[in-house]
Amino acid sequence: MQSLLRNFKVVIHESLYLKDPETSDLGKNIVGESILLIDEIGFEKFTFKKLGSRIGSNESSIYRYFENKHKLLLYLTSWYWAWMEYKLVFRTANLNDTQEVLRTAIEVLSEETKQDSDFSHVNEKILNAIIISEFSKSYLTKEVDKENKEGCFSIYKRLVGRFENIIQNAQPNYPYVESLASMVIEGVLHQHYLKQHFPSLTSCDETTMPHEFFTHLVFSTLNLSTHE
Repeated sequence: MQSLLRNFKVVIHESLYLKDPETSDLGKNIVGESILLIDEIGFEKFTFKKLGSRIGSNESSIYRYFENKHKLLLYLTSWYWAWMEYKLVFRTANLNDTQEVLRTAIEVLSEETKQDSDFSHVNEKILNAIIISEFSKSYLTKEVDKENKEGCFSIYKRLVGRFENIIQNAQPNYPYVESLASMVIEGVLHQHYLKQHFPSLTSCDETTMPHEFFTHLVFSTLNLSTHE
């Protein structure tokens, strides 16, 4: 997997940036340090001025890459979902049994994230923490319909679509596949958030992982055996 990942490039929809940050060291630094800063202070308090001070660059240089901090958040979330899509495709590529593919997909989507050394400017573990806390802020806006038409959520929708196909292959007669797929992916984030901040509201803890809950939920919903 490591050798293949070295040839993998995350491609983000061009509507999310003014200049592709992957094309320069400054751009990569903006992306990498913005992840760390948002994790430290939260998206509400995050500004390009604070980011500029952190990276030792003018605020105006950041605006050459991103129109505003909302577009930066959309870029970061898209990067994360593209990375998740790759992991999903890779981990299920050589599996033939449809239920095994489904079980593995749920595990990939639900497991705790580890940092991937092949992307030195992105700390995926910290980015995952941002997605858990901040992803809803990327689309719960008045501009969501316009941004959706522009393709800002294309990678996320593509990931959900892949998961829909996996569910449908395991149980072709299930009538609510789109709702189930999107609910699981969003629900994973919610359960991780509850686990961290409201432990009395979730069954997930240090011994019961979210993927166990969602595997049971999905397989029971689809009337499939929960036993491997």
